[in-house]
Amino acid sequence: MNTWMSKIMQDSVSPIMEQLMLFHDHTMMIVMMITMMVSYMIITIFVNKLTSRLILENQTIELIWTLMPAVTLIFIALPSLRILYLIEESMKPMMTIKVMGNQWYWSYEYSDFNEIQFESYMKPNSNLSDFRLLDTDNRMIIPFNTMIRILASSSDVIHSWTIPSVGVKIDASPGRINQGNMMLTRPGIYFGQCSEICGSNHSFMPISLESVNMKSFMKWINTK
Repeated sequence: MNTWMSKIMQDSVSPIMEQLMLFHDHTMMIVMMITMMVSYMIITIFVNKLTSRLILENQTIELIWTLMPAVTLIFIALPSLRILYLIEESMKPMMTIKVMGNQWYWSYEYSDFNEIQFESYMKPNSNLSDFRLLDTDNRMIIPFNTMIRILASSSDVIHSWTIPSVGVKIDASPGRINQGNMMLTRPGIYFGQCSEICGSNHSFMPISLESVNMKSFMKWINTK
């Protein structure tokens, strides 16, 4: 998506994130229009000298400034509700991955493939070619163009499994399993971080996700 907002946000790699970016652009245009209109009205009030001590009320103007915000909120709320339902929709996932938050690392379980489990710690900054504070020793590997269900929980305190470019943010709460869905549209390596303050090393438990084709994924599964 080559919009001007791509300079601010990370490039989208999932249909949900594309919808979120479009909604952001849509909302920003509305906010800019409101800002320009209100600024014009404020400037007009300051520069003109139209005053009348006989004006007590104007029902037409009151009706307009009551209806305009209501209509504006409708234009924002309808696409927002649509995206919320899209995020929560589970469209027959082909794979389930359980994510467990720990102080201060992530553990993953591929329950569909003979209970494959591994832990993911942040890499030390010994190699200059590594992504500082983002790369991990064991990446979460998934195939692209495949609907995947994420089950997130925690073994101690509240964490949050978040990858901005995918548009996924799932709270990992102790004693509770939260569900999320994602489908990546292209291969690559994508990074995220815990988005819930979970202790002194909260900023040192990154998320490293690698998207590969199905053949490479099955090859990786067979080596585990």
